[in-house]
Amino acid sequence: MRSKLGGALVAVVIALSTPMTFVAQAQEAVVEASNKEALFTSPDPLLNANKQVVYHIMRDLLEANNWDKADQFLTERYIQHNPNVASGRDTVVKFFTEILKIPPTPIPETLKTPVVFVSAEGDLVTVATVRTEKDPKDATKTYTTTWYDTWRILDGKADEHWDSAVKQ
Repeated sequence: MRSKLGGALVAVVIALSTPMTFVAQAQEAVVEASNKEALFTSPDPLLNANKQVVYHIMRDLLEANNWDKADQFLTERYIQHNPNVASGRDTVVKFFTEILKIPPTPIPETLKTPVVFVSAEGDLVTVATVRTEKDPKDATKTYTTTWYDTWRILDGKADEHWDSAVKQ
């Protein structure tokens, strides 16, 4: 028994001291859900209502830029954890309408955003989406990763928001 343990220990020491060659493997691509509209529903009435608020934020506000509807989906104090936009519904509306100057468009029937999953627990709703980025080692290539947004729903409106953003 002792010689078997000793032999195993020697093999581990040799393996750890030998330079290893790592073979890079391609990541699995992040892909959108086939029925993303269904992801914004739940048999639980509260979770369904919360998911629907987020659905309208994404479709009506973020995709169609109908920021005149913001008071239907965002609280006045709307706490923003994105480092590029200050808190407050009016501030967020101003950011999109006056700073980015994105004009409103007709509200689409369905989301265009490539949603991967939607998760709801209590007053929180998280939406993960596909994000395509340029490969920093080869500008002719891209890769996919996951972006997320989380909203806290209070009295039928989003009161707080987190996402993956970094300062720009």
